Amino acid sequence: MPRRALENPLVLAVLGLLLESPMHPYQVFTELRARSASAINRGTLYDVVEALAAAEWIAPRGTERSGNRPERTVYALTDSGRDELVRRLDSRIREPKREFPEFLGAIAYVGALGPDGAVAALTERAQRLSERADADQERLTAVLESGAPRLHVIEAEYALHQTRAEIAWVESLVAEIRGGALTWPGKD
Repeated sequence: MPRRALENPLVLAVLGLLLESPMHPYQVFTELRARSASAINRGTLYDVVEALAAAEWIAPRGTERSGNRPERTVYALTDSGRDELVRRLDSRIREPKREFPEFLGAIAYVGALGPDGAVAALTERAQRLSERADADQERLTAVLESGAPRLHVIEAEYALHQTRAEIAWVESLVAEIRGGALTWPGKD
């Protein structure tokens, strides 16, 4: 299990949070949920923490107890963990990869919806994305106003820009369909 857990995308997030400050896994979970709209499985997170400790990329720094809650182990980043974080970050930032989000697979076949169906679906998507972008902006603003350094939430800013770019593209495509610039095969 530990080897496979080290390939989990959460590894980068956990190492990054522990670079900011030592914390126990539940604090990591709470921070990740606060900073991301993505669903995070607590069990998977604990598996990742276990694997990181086994790889000696993190190490127990002590324990803490809050009220009647059980004692929690606080982990800190080790020197080898920092080296691994830097290696992974450098690689992921330098080397763009073709990722295949679900929308990319769906938009490839938007023609099956017909012009009216495509306009309806794309218009609804743009609306939902706009609502998400507004909520994400509010959350980002609140985190920044609480004193969190912008550098610690830069990924939320990036995701917000991606969402806004998608909205602009979807709205542009809707305008092309409505205006007749994007035609359907077999339609005269």
